[in-house]
Amino acid sequence: QVQLVESGGGLVQAGGSLRLSCAASGRTLSSYGMGWFRQAPGKEREFVTTINWSGGTTLYADSVKGRFTFSRDNAANTVYLQMTSLKPEDTAVYYCAARSLPHVSARATAYDYWGQGTQVTVSS
Repeated sequence: QVQLVESGGGLVQAGGSLRLSCAASGRTLSSYGMGWFRQAPGKEREFVTTINWSGGTTLYADSVKGRFTFSRDNAANTVYLQMTSLKPEDTAVYYCAARSLPHVSARATAYDYWGQGTQVTVSS
């Protein structure tokens, strides 16, 4: 079993930055593909970004490309989402997820473990 705990969410003005962290326990993350998803009120959960086991491959949703950076520190069993140039439409609960395969995936159904989420609110 893998337990994931997100942190770093909060309230920020448009144009600002936040860094989300997702710390894992129970298993080492070094063989897991990881992802971030988000869910805004009244909307379905959507893909944000994914990273493979080594950090050598990342994919981003078009809406965040060039503004968000996904990285991982396998020694620390933690992944990070650096968010810059934030927009009000980025407001959502952000979820960290882990999949038992080492590769990237943009499909929520490909992930086996989920964190509880952290709220990100961007004011205009």
